Amino acid sequence: MEEKKKVVALLSGGLDSQLAVKMMQSQGFEVSAVAIKTPFCDFDCGRGCGFEIRERADSLGVNLKTVYLGDEYIEMLKHPKHGFGAGMNPCIDCRAMMFKAAKKHMEEIGAEFIISGEVLGQRPMSQHGPALRTIEKESDLEGYIVRPLSAALLPKTIPEEHGLIKRENLGMIKGRSRRTQLQLAKEFGIENPPNAGGGCLLTDPAFGKRAKDLFAHVENPTINDIDLLKIGRHFRLDEKTKLVVGRNKDENEMIKALALPNDLIFYAKDHMGPTAVLRGENAQTFAQLCASITLRYSDAPRESTGIVVVEKNNGVDKSEISTIGAQEQDYLPLRV
Repeated sequence: MEEKKKVVALLSGGLDSQLAVKMMQSQGFEVSAVAIKTPFCDFDCGRGCGFEIRERADSLGVNLKTVYLGDEYIEMLKHPKHGFGAGMNPCIDCRAMMFKAAKKHMEEIGAEFIISGEVLGQRPMSQHGPALRTIEKESDLEGYIVRPLSAALLPKTIPEEHGLIKRENLGMIKGRSRRTQLQLAKEFGIENPPNAGGGCLLTDPAFGKRAKDLFAHVENPTINDIDLLKIGRHFRLDEKTKLVVGRNKDENEMIKALALPNDLIFYAKDHMGPTAVLRGENAQTFAQLCASITLRYSDAPRESTGIVVVEKNNGVDKSEISTIGAQEQDYLPLRV
């Protein structure tokens, strides 16, 4: 039997990328998938894409390779060549990085081209014609990215010119409606297709605001800094100092886990309430204010005096501050 031609799919777990895989499989290609994690879109964390990517790959019958873009992604985010979207989302630069990772896998396994579930006009920044061409150029894949759902509306690719795929087998989907995709899902037997929605935290306005604040005040943010952005209430105290206050038990535990040796940890001694972490060069200067904010978000009666424990996250230094809960005018203007 003739060996099947190989293609590499960028698999997000969403419906569109699953349909792209199914379309190529139905045309006789062997599909191998690459899934990309970043600090802001992690399909295993429950806060990003929210899809169980390995189960998706298994249900599609494809091999799966996961690639993590960590420090290099953060470095790109400082000055993305093609700018940001409405939030702090560098969609064009991000997609180019993802396709570069897929290109590496394509070369490793001897695949013919790369596919993705992108739909022309679906996303305002990265899925219009000029943006799609820019992504191909930046990833050094001009002519080798096939977008099966919309390919019949796009310029011919090299696989099409070489006769590997035919235009009549390619889709003509355009815009944000999902009607055609849902019909295709039914035809391909994809049960319980996932709802539409982006998984990248950088497209979320509230998270984007916190991310902008971090990058404006920290020259080289770390993965730890990014993980802390995902939880709690954030307060910018000065150029070098920030407070994060937990909102529930899980976030309290995460704050303690993410605290660094020089951070200060706050919690009310006699009342249920948040764990807070104070990070920055001028932490000691703001200890009294942070104690009062911590008490304010606890169950302590308003206007009453309470004790807040302050621990340096080295397991040694501990002190107590007597305070009353902060007034809104003292802390709300500091909220990020």
